[in-house]
Amino acid sequence: MTSLQQNLNPTFIEHPQTETEQFQWTKQWYPVAAVEFIDPTRPHPVQLLGKDVVLWRDASGQWCCFADACPHRLVPLSEGRVESDGTLLCAYHAWRFDGEGNCVSIPQSQDSETEAKHCSNPKSCAVVYPTQERQGLLWVWGESGSEAQQESLLKSPRLIPELEENSDQIVKLPWSFRDIPYGWDFFMENISDPAHVPVSHHGIIGNRYKDAKYYDMISLRKISTQEGFAFKIIPTQPHVVEAVHDFQPPCHQKIYATNVDGGKMILALYATPTRPGWCRTFGRQILIKSKQGKTPGGIGFFALPMPIWLNHVLAPLFMHQDLVFLHYQEKILAKRKNKRWLEEVFTPNPQDKMVITFRQWIEKRAGGGIPWSEECDPHLPLPELNKQQLFDVWSTHTQHCQVCQNALKNINRLTVFSYIMAIVCFGLGVMVDARTVGQLTAFPPIGFWVLLGCAIAFATAGYYLKKFSRLFYIYEFEHTHND
Repeated sequence: MTSLQQNLNPTFIEHPQTETEQFQWTKQWYPVAAVEFIDPTRPHPVQLLGKDVVLWRDASGQWCCFADACPHRLVPLSEGRVESDGTLLCAYHAWRFDGEGNCVSIPQSQDSETEAKHCSNPKSCAVVYPTQERQGLLWVWGESGSEAQQESLLKSPRLIPELEENSDQIVKLPWSFRDIPYGWDFFMENISDPAHVPVSHHGIIGNRYKDAKYYDMISLRKISTQEGFAFKIIPTQPHVVEAVHDFQPPCHQKIYATNVDGGKMILALYATPTRPGWCRTFGRQILIKSKQGKTPGGIGFFALPMPIWLNHVLAPLFMHQDLVFLHYQEKILAKRKNKRWLEEVFTPNPQDKMVITFRQWIEKRAGGGIPWSEECDPHLPLPELNKQQLFDVWSTHTQHCQVCQNALKNINRLTVFSYIMAIVCFGLGVMVDARTVGQLTAFPPIGFWVLLGCAIAFATAGYYLKKFSRLFYIYEFEHTHND
């Protein structure tokens, strides 16, 4: 640590620990899905802290989370089925499980008594993780078992108080979610760094040439093992009274700006560690109107009224501007022999105070990083050199979102309809023109040109619909081309 870093960031000077305990990663609630976007008729494989788990909804309408391995022969339960009676069926040998993990059917048993005996054996039960549905998110506890069930009842997820209120003054924009190819810590580091916003997101939020200005970050809540920390920005924009970044471990950061007129913009972000080099992110904007009823501006055009699927499909326009940096940044640090972030970087300006504090929290309060499950490979994956794979949208979002899948189906139907109508209009135009053959005029009648124009319009619409549908699969980005 340099003397310059000490001077710029007094929160980084190491003082005697006031909290001796270490942060316990597995005894926490993590969001794993936005409920309105996942199909309740089938099981869904996800990862949490390196563990493979499966989400599914039982007969009572409750979402459940099991270890993604059937106790019989350890095949993935996520390859099974949710049956009409609300049980989860392993599609390998048809063992069935209820929402509490009990095995309720083993059809290969000799008779009903033998089946009941086998089902009553604890070894036949699925491994269950505590779950709860709050504020539109499905939360999973980081440990399984009866003790975990009891411990999970004593702690609440990192909720957003404004979402608990029922007021016409609060505009609650929809959730978006995405699996991203860099770690939880690099996501949190990125959103702790407001200085990058007008540069990295040039053209959407700010201008890299005009808005990359000096500001300071002042500690608003001192660093705490369990409660994180918060910083405010000084000076703010003229219409903003206060701008705050609030980190609440393990997975939440709340960014908000309060305007002079009392309006407030909140950006609520979550990042769940899934496996090394990957995390699942959730975000939504919450806009609180001023006393005069004026709605504050949000993040770029994402606060404008639009269908949820359109909000999702446009998200990569914003997220990929950072993705291209963070994916490789993580790999570059991993190659360094030292691998201590604080010794490898040069952070001479006060805009990096919160990022430095975040890295300090990980190193001094949270054991140096996430204790990945023994089930997963702890090594960081290699850098993705194929940009098409790096900017993949289908496998990181669309295939997990039934709203986007339905929108894509409708767009594909509309595309086919447009091409069919183009052919029909062109064919009718030819027929109209054919009727004039042998007549005195050699110039096609007006009806032909109208139908030809319609054919061109439908063909053009089909072409652009097909091109737009590509955004559900991939969105490539280059900062070099972002003028």
